[in-house]
Amino acid sequence: MKQTIAVASGKGGAGKTTVAVSLALALADRGEEVCLLDCDVEEPNCHVQLNATPVSQEIANVLVPLVDKERCDGCGRCARACRFNALAVLKDDVLVFSQLCHGCGACYYACPRGAIREVDRELGVVRQLDADGLQLIDGKLNVGEAMAAPLITQVRRRAPGTGTTVLDGPPGTSCSMVASVEGADYAVLVAEATPFGLHDLGMAAEATRHLGVSLSVVLNRTLGDDAEAMAFLEEHNLSLLGCIPDDRRVAECAARGGIPYRDVPSFPEGIREILDRLLEVTQP
Repeated sequence: MKQTIAVASGKGGAGKTTVAVSLALALADRGEEVCLLDCDVEEPNCHVQLNATPVSQEIANVLVPLVDKERCDGCGRCARACRFNALAVLKDDVLVFSQLCHGCGACYYACPRGAIREVDRELGVVRQLDADGLQLIDGKLNVGEAMAAPLITQVRRRAPGTGTTVLDGPPGTSCSMVASVEGADYAVLVAEATPFGLHDLGMAAEATRHLGVSLSVVLNRTLGDDAEAMAFLEEHNLSLLGCIPDDRRVAECAARGGIPYRDVPSFPEGIREILDRLLEVTQP
């Protein structure tokens, strides 16, 4: 059965990547077919945690409009069709703001005179990597690029057609997070049990629900007294998959370039329990 599990968070530093990597490794340990997608294309770091080896790399492009000014009569239909304000029709010219273009092709189809053709503009690269048999696919956005969503879409298209895809999304609730979570079968939101963490968890949950994706929560770095967090989850009707206690050994392991799931004795059992609960709600 093919399914996609997106791991997201309302803020950076909540432990999202550690949870995503650990879930993928736990699935692989069970003999499941699993692929890990790192969709945080502005700062991908799953490969760092896994010490992954690059296998292949290809340039990722987005199609942007090129206007033939000899054919263009300035009707403005292209600009009206663009939802992202990437074109502006002036009296004697058409301006194309290529860094705003999402490559949807609406302007191309809207032009009645065939004055627009689409050309490639480089966004970054998509890589396939190997981490001791675990398949990892990530994207690296070129420095200075304003939009990550088109590259995230291209990373997601590389997911295999079978097995479980674990998707490590970018932090926050911007377009990048939406491009990562939209269309997933389930979302795991990782949060810290702090006032800021819970506030941002509420934003992430609202965005995920708006996308029509079912979700549960993992509380990371808990200190044992989580009454405020539990009250927050109950108030917002959020189900809890599990808690990961605060453990200095996890931070020390990550600082050494290790993998907490592999190298911290107490860590794997907690992740396996979270995975068990996750599979209960995602599989019929």
